[in-house]
Amino acid sequence: MTKINKAAGLPSALAICTVYLLTACGGPEHTDTTEIGTAKDTVAAFIVQQDTLHKTVELPAELLPYEYADLYAKVEGFVQEMKVDLGDKVRKGQVLAVIKAPEVNSRFAESEAIVLSAKSKWTSSKDHYERLYRASQAKTPGIVAPVDLERSRNQMMADSSAYVAAEKQSQAYRDVSGYLYITAPFNGIITARKVNAGAFTGTSTPLLTIQDLHLLRLRAAVPEMYTGAARAAGGIDFRVDAYPLERFAAKLTRKSGTIDPATRTELWEFEVPNSEGKLKAGAFAYVKIALQRDMPSLIVPATAIATTQERKFVIRVKEGKAEWVDIRQGITTDKGTEIFAGIQPGDTLLMKATDERKPGSTAYWKVNK
Repeated sequence: MTKINKAAGLPSALAICTVYLLTACGGPEHTDTTEIGTAKDTVAAFIVQQDTLHKTVELPAELLPYEYADLYAKVEGFVQEMKVDLGDKVRKGQVLAVIKAPEVNSRFAESEAIVLSAKSKWTSSKDHYERLYRASQAKTPGIVAPVDLERSRNQMMADSSAYVAAEKQSQAYRDVSGYLYITAPFNGIITARKVNAGAFTGTSTPLLTIQDLHLLRLRAAVPEMYTGAARAAGGIDFRVDAYPLERFAAKLTRKSGTIDPATRTELWEFEVPNSEGKLKAGAFAYVKIALQRDMPSLIVPATAIATTQERKFVIRVKEGKAEWVDIRQGITTDKGTEIFAGIQPGDTLLMKATDERKPGSTAYWKVNK
């Protein structure tokens, strides 16, 4: 009986120990599931504050001559003489080339002869009229018939008009003959010579190119986004590839006043003194322009802005829940990105916005100070 009781008591003891251990330790799998279901994930957030926008951007630009002209012959003819060559400095009014066109000279000589003939006829008819007029004023009546006096006066007026017309025609031919001399329209330097002496030229082929390089124009296309914040009234500095270690000064002189619809930029023009001729027209340059808003801006980290095909938004924490707020993006700086619309200083935004964080969701919002 004793052996039978011991054998029967062993299973009972094991069962009691098993129940005790399970009661003391609990079911581990059931406990872990309950804790995960009630825990919240931790999400980094920050409080939006106002800040002043400061940024310096470098934009591509181009150096251009202050004045530029392609010089053409105004009449067809042969180049009789080229008085300048590539790189020559010239003064305003200086003769640069001479065109040979014999028919122009012959027409001018003919017009001069017509002027002399018309003047002679006018002088003769004028003298005749004056004689008749003096005779008609004599005390003896009837010496000159009124009809003869009137006829003489009309002839004098006709000859006078013919003389004036001949002078005008001659002046026109004189001007055309002046076209045979190509002169410099301004002080500058010859930057291109297209023809040589003896070549036939017309009104469609440029002979020379002249540029005024003592003062250069520096033109930069400023993006539309920057035009409201750019500050360049006091002048800017720029660099060129030819002198990588030097910076040159330029002064803002004019703006186009319109946005180019093709590039969405406004053209700004600066003046650059170049009396030494160190800078070359046609060279590319890189200008630095400072940007600053007149009013404080809201600047957030770039990661705080989410972009989808339909919208651009940030996620605000309001009453413990996530909320999508549509925004407009402004200028990006080293501190972050400027945003507008829908957000006020003091709002709490998520540090990293994503469309996976749905509106109305909750989490443990950890606000970074």
